[in-house]
Amino acid sequence: MAEKKVILKLDGLSKRFQTKNGDVEAVHEVSLEVRDNEFLVLLGPGRCGKTVLLNLIAGLEPPTEGNIFLDGQAISGTHNSIGMVFQKTGMLPWKTVMQNVELGPKLAGEDKKSRRERAQKYIELVGLKGFEKSYPAELSGGMKQRVGIARAYANNPEILLMDEPFGALDAQTRYAMEDELIRIWEKERRTVIFVTNNIEEAAYLGDRIVLFSECPARVKQIYDIDLPRPRNNVDPKFLHIRQMIAENTDLAL
Repeated sequence: MAEKKVILKLDGLSKRFQTKNGDVEAVHEVSLEVRDNEFLVLLGPGRCGKTVLLNLIAGLEPPTEGNIFLDGQAISGTHNSIGMVFQKTGMLPWKTVMQNVELGPKLAGEDKKSRRERAQKYIELVGLKGFEKSYPAELSGGMKQRVGIARAYANNPEILLMDEPFGALDAQTRYAMEDELIRIWEKERRTVIFVTNNIEEAAYLGDRIVLFSECPARVKQIYDIDLPRPRNNVDPKFLHIRQMIAENTDLAL
């Protein structure tokens, strides 16, 4: 099988912050190639710098050193081709599900009919048909995350960044949302970069897992996960991968 093309390249990315106690380095010389349509998981101990790296890719923070290339072109700042789903969905509480999902296209100047059709498509894709007129206060945590995913897809990104989107959910909802996310990804086939500190979640979701060291984040090892989908988290091959990664992790996750 031909290898997928590289859509995103990180070249020597580092990030340092100035504090009252001096410079603190969060990310150290990360170089990484991300392939078209893959599900890439960034895994590492809590507070190791994974979210900082994701913010660099999203253009929310400038790197101290290094460059980011999208489709071969150097980029800086935010980019329309890169969308993000946060752990806290940030839904506007005074707007309905439909209004939240269509907000990006609306701000981009898309006409009402077109943006409504696009928003409806993704509302249905994430399983929220019938909740278009509901407000955030009327939704469960899992439903809010579905809105966040629909909203990100409605902006038509090439790459979708996800920062521990299921971290605040209970275990049962989290497992269900992982299955939903894979279903949506298989249907849409866009590049996803997913941050987690949960080894089982990483092995369940990822085509590849990038394991980071404790802070500052350095690429420690990259694992290709050659398991068929849907995956079984009690399968001996799955458990072997999970154990192998756990033994190579700097801190207990």
